[in-house]
Amino acid sequence: MTNTTPLTWRDRWSLYLDLIRWDRPQGWLLLLWPTLLALWIAAQGFPGWHLLIVFTLGTILMRSAGCAVNDFADKDFDLHVARTAARPLTSGRISTKEALLVGAALALVSFALVLTTNGYTIALSFGALAVAIFYPFTKRFFAMPQAVLGVAYSFGIPMAFSAVQDHIPAVVGWLLLGKLCWVLAYDTEYAMVDREDDLKIGIRTSAITLGRFDVAGIMAFYAVCLLAWYQAGRLSGLGVWFNLGLLVAAIQAVYHYTLIRHRDRLSCFKAFRLNHWLGLAVWAGAALDLALR
Repeated sequence: MTNTTPLTWRDRWSLYLDLIRWDRPQGWLLLLWPTLLALWIAAQGFPGWHLLIVFTLGTILMRSAGCAVNDFADKDFDLHVARTAARPLTSGRISTKEALLVGAALALVSFALVLTTNGYTIALSFGALAVAIFYPFTKRFFAMPQAVLGVAYSFGIPMAFSAVQDHIPAVVGWLLLGKLCWVLAYDTEYAMVDREDDLKIGIRTSAITLGRFDVAGIMAFYAVCLLAWYQAGRLSGLGVWFNLGLLVAAIQAVYHYTLIRHRDRLSCFKAFRLNHWLGLAVWAGAALDLALR
């Protein structure tokens, strides 16, 4: 017999938290560390509490809103993937309307935070929102949707510079290249987990596109990422402590190779989940380098 007992507000709140992956902070940490790296470089040190709060909360809120939009776009696909079939929207425990309202509410609160910055940053936020909404649908027709995700996840970098300096210098290009390659690396690890299911249902991912070169591709992405961030640090006057942070990040990338080389699902998922430590190492190196000048 189907259980028709109405959900309490506590039950519904729990489902909303599950929708936005509240119990999995790795997702927003992957966005946060490169954004903070950009903030620290732009300000040449601690950027002040106002911008730190705006960008930290904004990152968490927009990632959460993105989860709601992603689940809306993928609800019919997720039903056929073992790892995602039990998500609140896919399983029918919350409605499409609820998911979209949750996403919209979080995006509006994030936009309210951006309004406390400047006009340039506010203008960039519209681009960030547009790409975040567009990304989930690219899995249907684009061979490397992770590249679009990389663009969506990178908007915090130019926004950080515009908020601090009211312009976007050339060094931002290197930071963006590094972030794009990092996203391609860790989200390909993530895509390797669901490759068999994705092939059955017709979703396109970088893991499928790269085929037998998936592991080599991931390691190449890590290499370009770290080289691009090294160049960004060099142009910004960062020195030994930042380079030490990059070295720690590189050691982590090598460890990820040991996890993904046999393409075991659980090991690939572990590699993905550990990536936020790589980002932390790079930001910590920059923050320490600037603090000890």
